[in-house]
Amino acid sequence: MSFTGWLLFILILQVVHFAGTWKLYTIAGRKAWEAAVPVYNAVILMKIINRPWWWTILFFVPIVNLIMFPVVWVETLRSFGRNSTTDTVLGIVTLGLYIYYINYTQNVTYIENRDLKPRTSTGEWVSSILFAVVAATIVHTYFMQPFTIPTSSLEKTLLVGDFLFVSKFHYGARTPMTPISFPMVHDTIPVAKVKSYAPKPQIPYFRFPGFQDIERNDIVVFSWPVDNFVDIGPPPTGYAYKPIDKKSNYVKRCVGIPGDSLEVRDGYVYINGKKNELPDRAKLQFGYQFATTKPFNPKFAIEQYNITDLYPLNNSYQVFQAHMTDAEYEKLKNYPNLDTIVKTTARKGEWNEGTFPQDSKFPWNSDFFGPIYIPKAGATVAIDAESIPMYKRIIEVYEGSELGFDNKITQSGTQVLLNGNPLTEYTFKMDYYWMMGDNRSNSQDARMWGYVPFNHVVGKPVFVWMSWDTNAKGIANKIRWERLFTTVGGNGEPVSYFKYFLIALAGWFVFSFFRKKRKATKK
Repeated sequence: MSFTGWLLFILILQVVHFAGTWKLYTIAGRKAWEAAVPVYNAVILMKIINRPWWWTILFFVPIVNLIMFPVVWVETLRSFGRNSTTDTVLGIVTLGLYIYYINYTQNVTYIENRDLKPRTSTGEWVSSILFAVVAATIVHTYFMQPFTIPTSSLEKTLLVGDFLFVSKFHYGARTPMTPISFPMVHDTIPVAKVKSYAPKPQIPYFRFPGFQDIERNDIVVFSWPVDNFVDIGPPPTGYAYKPIDKKSNYVKRCVGIPGDSLEVRDGYVYINGKKNELPDRAKLQFGYQFATTKPFNPKFAIEQYNITDLYPLNNSYQVFQAHMTDAEYEKLKNYPNLDTIVKTTARKGEWNEGTFPQDSKFPWNSDFFGPIYIPKAGATVAIDAESIPMYKRIIEVYEGSELGFDNKITQSGTQVLLNGNPLTEYTFKMDYYWMMGDNRSNSQDARMWGYVPFNHVVGKPVFVWMSWDTNAKGIANKIRWERLFTTVGGNGEPVSYFKYFLIALAGWFVFSFFRKKRKATKK
């Protein structure tokens, strides 16, 4: 929806509000015109229903406002003596229009100093749940979001089954772009397995200022920029296109930042001609196939060689596909029953058609890729028939349809056209990033689908609060205790702060116990 469309929508809401409440404003001792002034009318209404003025701010917070509207409808009805369950239900199911009936047909009295506590236990439960959802939604959307690691693309650094807290404020919180959405879920309502949002209307992209830029080698959570699922199954029915904030969330390492020249040589990343130096917690893995003279137990591979990403290729458990670090590879080479071991690396110049930009003019694969330029906001590049495959999606989608522009790239011979006009250069509107997994031979990443625009960035993983190993036996063994309450960044082996959390929690319970006891004594 355009700015003009949103302005018209807001004005219509103001007219609807004025028509349905002006008489109630006058009964409460206010002027009728006060119900007609945008924003000011909400501040006055908060005074009428005896609620704090800052509730007005919540009306402008997407998704949260969907919860606040029914709360205020009910609070308005209660301020004029309509406290029954029937009044509450009618107020909600009519989307507040029941207030019209009260405004024009009922002789009501304003209760200035009403008791704010709900008169029924049901009402109290509903109020508590609603405000808990409001608070959680604000935290989830603008401060910290829980996230689960589903794949092994960052294995050794982040494990499958890690539960993370992802900071929204490090890079700046992105406000919701899909305002009609079920709170605190992503694209699907759990259990019901139905879409959790209405794709229209859409709010223009906005991000609050962050206090940190994305740095090279940061681990980043982002909205998957492509709409279709690649190599991991087809998209669910009806989900072929998703709004930006409802695209699937991915977590990868940012190995290239705006302005970089990036190349992949034999699986290793080179930035501006120099090999990228990863932090010591990063553990690169590469693909191998090996055969043994006797059956090889995968459990033995985990216990003795720390090889967790292992797949048998035959029923005799003597041929395997594995993804290993260099250290694990060197150790496995000394296994007495090892027959052969081969690194499954593609050859330079061997084109993989699934590799970005999916054009045979660029004979690249996941092991030998580039060099490419990573676009920076304000930078200008030359556009011709050779370079357009690299930037077509940026121009048409990321800086086109997703920002509300109808951009269409065509070619007439060797001439590139944008909306029918010759295009010889292009200036980027956004910064772009290159996201890759540390498990180089087993990662669906930018080598397949290209650049990640900054407006797709969700946040920065900062904390592992829980880690669950589904393959372990026994509840106690399934919990990776050593990973509980560990930081994602930093150097050296991760340190668990779980015991300090337990000490602080115990201290809080002791403090609360004695505080309550002290209050009881005073009474």
